Amino acid sequence: MHPLVKLARETIEQYVRFHKVPAPPKPLPPEMQGQAGVFVSIHDSRGGLRGCIGTIEPTQPSVAEEVIQNAISAATRDPRFPPVEADELDDLVINVDVLTAPEKIEGPEQLDPRRYGVIVQSGWRRGLLLPDLEGVDTVEDQIDIARRKAGIGRREPIELFRFEVKRYY
Repeated sequence: MHPLVKLARETIEQYVRFHKVPAPPKPLPPEMQGQAGVFVSIHDSRGGLRGCIGTIEPTQPSVAEEVIQNAISAATRDPRFPPVEADELDDLVINVDVLTAPEKIEGPEQLDPRRYGVIVQSGWRRGLLLPDLEGVDTVEDQIDIARRKAGIGRREPIELFRFEVKRYY
């Protein structure tokens, strides 16, 4: 298990069982240093999504602290799901995506749903979809899902941004 995934798992377990927020490891290993947007995704044993929360750009002083914050949010604050309970912990599958900085692009032809995640923006509304998701096979699907997540209509003008991730299991 990758150290970032181990940190996310330990965070979720400590928070769900004891309502404690763990401190980041000291010293920070290289992969936990620096700053980046991070998404923590939680799936149940059947592969169904159980929670996914993240940050597009860094909000914490380190990747480790970003993982801790987003792991707790994914387990307890994803509005699509009830909070994770202690009896579920052993069956959860967790992955961590570390994002590159978003890059503005001119159009959909600069996207590839396997390689790039997408951010669609219209005014203050912004929707994000991670790359390489099962069932998202075309750029059109990717943009449409991100639009819906942001509440942006199909005919509204949008700005597009792309990013890459390092996904850890």
